[in-house]
Amino acid sequence: MTIKECYEAMGADYQNVLNRFPNEAFIKKFVLKFLDDNSYANLKEAIAAGNVEEAFRAAHTLKGVCLNLGFDNLYKASSAITEIFRAGELAGAEEAFEEVEKQYNITVNAIKAM
Repeated sequence: MTIKECYEAMGADYQNVLNRFPNEAFIKKFVLKFLDDNSYANLKEAIAAGNVEEAFRAAHTLKGVCLNLGFDNLYKASSAITEIFRAGELAGAEEAFEEVEKQYNITVNAIKAM
């Protein structure tokens, strides 16, 4: 699978990313580094612990990474859950996390298939 096909598999706009990054090798390098990012694991752990502050931090970090890499669907899901935590709430977070988890798995599976 090519990097472009990877982006297509995760439902993201590869051309937009290519317009912002210098070349395909550069994009691929950072996409592969995403697999080592612990924001998702930290988010999951913070939600399980009921720690709104840590959940906000992890969701916000995940959102930023996804925005920079152009992971559109995971960005949207992490942005939505970030706003729940920004308000200092846990209410609604479990449902929002289901979408984050779904999009995270789609994204990771696409990267691993590359």
